[in-house]
Amino acid sequence: NEWIPSCPTQLKPVVGIEFDTLQQGISFYKNYARVSDFDTRLYSTKKRKSDGKISLKYCLCNKEGFRETPRLQSICKKKRPITRMGCNARITLKLINDQDNYIIFSFHEGHTHPLTTPNSAHHSKQSRKLTLAHKNTSWIIVVQILELLNPTD
Repeated sequence: NEWIPSCPTQLKPVVGIEFDTLQQGISFYKNYARVSDFDTRLYSTKKRKSDGKISLKYCLCNKEGFRETPRLQSICKKKRPITRMGCNARITLKLINDQDNYIIFSFHEGHTHPLTTPNSAHHSKQSRKLTLAHKNTSWIIVVQILELLNPTD
């Protein structure tokens, strides 16, 4: 069973789309993922030996692959939830040799897991951004707690 995200066609990756920079290609896929209700992560990078430029970059669904099991189970103090589900959704960005542009070289759209529902979308990694006000408030609270624990009088 594969789940195919629904999104406007102009946001959907298509093999052959060209970008001026690698970062533009990555941002395009991240935006597609945000609209399609899944998270992404960057994976492997391949560089050209001649000049060290990135020739291939893989952007994946964050549920791609499977988590490695620890060698000694007794070392694990806390069981972590299973987040990797062997998903194959990905995009490959490739450097065009005669230019410094990148193209979508390959694209797999189907996911092996249900996508995020609108009710739980605010839990996704891309939605959990702290504003400067939240960061400042958090810092003030930490300082107040430290002052309570270590009075200076």
